[in-house]
Amino acid sequence: MSLPTVDWVPLLPLLAVTATAVVVLVADLFLEGSDRDALAWLSVLGLALTAIVAAVLWGHHPAKTLGGSFILDKYALFFDLLFCFASILAVLMAVDFLTTTSVRGGEYYSLVLFATSGMMTMAGATDLIVIFLGLEVMSIAVYVLAGVWRQDIRSNEAALKYFLLGAFATGFLLFGIALVYGATASTRLDAIAAHLSRRGGEGQEMLMLGIGLLIVGFGFKVAAVPFHVWTPDVYEGAPTSVTALMAVGVKAAAFSAFARVFLETFAATRTDWNSVLWWLAVATMTVGNLLAITQSNIKRMLAYSSIAHAGYLLVAMVAGGRQGGPALLFYLLAYAAMNLGAFAVVIALGRTGEANEEIERYAGIGFRRPLLAMAMAAFMLSLAGVPPLVGFAGKFYVFRAAVESGYVGLAVIGVLNSVVSAYYYIWVIVMMYMCEGDLEPSSLAQRPYLATTIGISLAATVLLGIFPGLGFALARDGFLSLG
Repeated sequence: MSLPTVDWVPLLPLLAVTATAVVVLVADLFLEGSDRDALAWLSVLGLALTAIVAAVLWGHHPAKTLGGSFILDKYALFFDLLFCFASILAVLMAVDFLTTTSVRGGEYYSLVLFATSGMMTMAGATDLIVIFLGLEVMSIAVYVLAGVWRQDIRSNEAALKYFLLGAFATGFLLFGIALVYGATASTRLDAIAAHLSRRGGEGQEMLMLGIGLLIVGFGFKVAAVPFHVWTPDVYEGAPTSVTALMAVGVKAAAFSAFARVFLETFAATRTDWNSVLWWLAVATMTVGNLLAITQSNIKRMLAYSSIAHAGYLLVAMVAGGRQGGPALLFYLLAYAAMNLGAFAVVIALGRTGEANEEIERYAGIGFRRPLLAMAMAAFMLSLAGVPPLVGFAGKFYVFRAAVESGYVGLAVIGVLNSVVSAYYYIWVIVMMYMCEGDLEPSSLAQRPYLATTIGISLAATVLLGIFPGLGFALARDGFLSLG
């Protein structure tokens, strides 16, 4: 019996990051003490090489492999580059954390890399079962990362909550896949799309129920209301570098599969599910922003902020088409830059044994650590959507897409929510510059890895805001490669 032929080229980015994870895990066995810092560089090198491979393959003709269940197109490559960017910064911002705790660097870095491989699998999957496999690889790695600081009870609690609720949500997703298979006789996205183009969704209650359960499963991963309840506790309890990876990488991976399945495969039944996403977007934006106002802990505030931004991303999903799709991808890129930077500053303001996560502890930082406060102010203003930072460009593209697609009311609700969000973002800036305090965080000169993370995030936040054309062009090319 001959084995089926496999085209390995579409799998190169995925193979590169997986091989790096294995090498890091094995190398950890032979390194001790300060030598383990080399594992961070090895991880960054592997992720950088993966990004280079993805960039080289950008002009490659879309190719499927593994029996048509995985594809290398510009859409998948865009997300591969985004995942590499997020994972590199998640590795760099964790170096100081690992040196001051009992967490082994090899465990942390390899789990980040395995989670990245799951994200890439989700972005390139063209079969519902492969999407599920990628989701599980990513999720299991992130469950462990959330509880990787075994001596911290908050980390243990975060991991347990995330695991239990995540497993429950995964059940909904898998049951939805089963129902879609029962209605269409396939889990391949192209075969499902062909079936729906012939018959649509009329009279197919099983299909509609399956689509509804898929929305529940994806809604949990993107932290959409009412599937958001895990987010604040898990974000607060997990190590901050892991929280950053969850807020950016996991959300982007979920949206990569969410958009491919719904905006491409289920396009023929759009009228049946688009109104559900409309209400999800409104609820997610509104609940996230209103609850963020009441938070005194910076990580919980950023958790609810993350929920609100999921609402803005759902606005792009509702708009769909040639307007909403590119806006969705660009907003994910913008969100990654400003959110990773904000979490890196949170780490920088903490000290060993003292997290300093209460916003009131940031009082006076603007005068004692001016560069750090300036970076945090830039990230907060960008998250609020203030020009000329990347957050403004992202929201502009999303709301323009909604208006051009005829969802003027949704765009207005989004703009009003952005105005509400300015309150809690600017409150952080007020505390840093207009209140007196005694917090004395260590200098960034003593934490070069963290300083590099903040510098890269700040540069991306500013430059993509001033020159959004390049990022949006990549996002447009990536989305239009679908189908």
